[in-house]
Amino acid sequence: MASWGKLTFAQKKCVSATGKLMQQTEMVNHGARIGVAASGGVDSFLMLKVLTIRKAIMPFPVELMALHINAGFDNESHAPLVDWCADHGVSLHVELTDYGPRAHSEENRKNSPCFYCSMLRRKRLFELCRDYGLTHLAFGHNADDNVVTFFMNILQNGRADGMSASESFFGGNLQVIRPTMLLDKKTVIKAANQWELPVWENTCPSNGVTKRDEVHDWLRSAWKNDKRIKNNIFNAITRQQVDLTREKP
Repeated sequence: MASWGKLTFAQKKCVSATGKLMQQTEMVNHGARIGVAASGGVDSFLMLKVLTIRKAIMPFPVELMALHINAGFDNESHAPLVDWCADHGVSLHVELTDYGPRAHSEENRKNSPCFYCSMLRRKRLFELCRDYGLTHLAFGHNADDNVVTFFMNILQNGRADGMSASESFFGGNLQVIRPTMLLDKKTVIKAANQWELPVWENTCPSNGVTKRDEVHDWLRSAWKNDKRIKNNIFNAITRQQVDLTREKP
């Protein structure tokens, strides 16, 4: 039996769907050094776990390094991630910031707190990738995130555009990837619970009351009486974004 033991149906789905997307889009290559953006939420923790398994399966060597930017609402919240990475032999960089409180202060007058905090955290993640010589930065966005982003872009920006599974930045020096973008949120939560991942609560005061949450609630109401609507939306948008990623030179 493999070192990660026997997998449940949900866990197998997570591992296989992630491998499928990585293969379809040629997401990583020999010697890739992957920074894993680990917020401590269920999506990024599930991705981190799955990537440790995919690393052992891949026919070529890659490196993983978890990157955690503490937004500053709870200075000790990342302790479970520190312990988990130590137990699983995963390199980890943890950084304490004041991005969250700043995003909710007078400093941020033009943007939503989530946008401002996310912008600061992503900028810092890019800097860490440069400093550590990482070739890839992985985000744990799933199929639900992709669908919500697609509709947010339509409603707010007039663009029919979702998330890219793999996208080049800084003249090709960094590849931003989303290995778990084929997974629906329900499967992510189920597999994470079965693996007993030490996910912690998001204590941000804007959690659950963002524009993204509003759009997601609207979509849920649209498909709550007919699962076919949800499946058709997910399949159409996911196929589009994967196809667009594969077409990129």
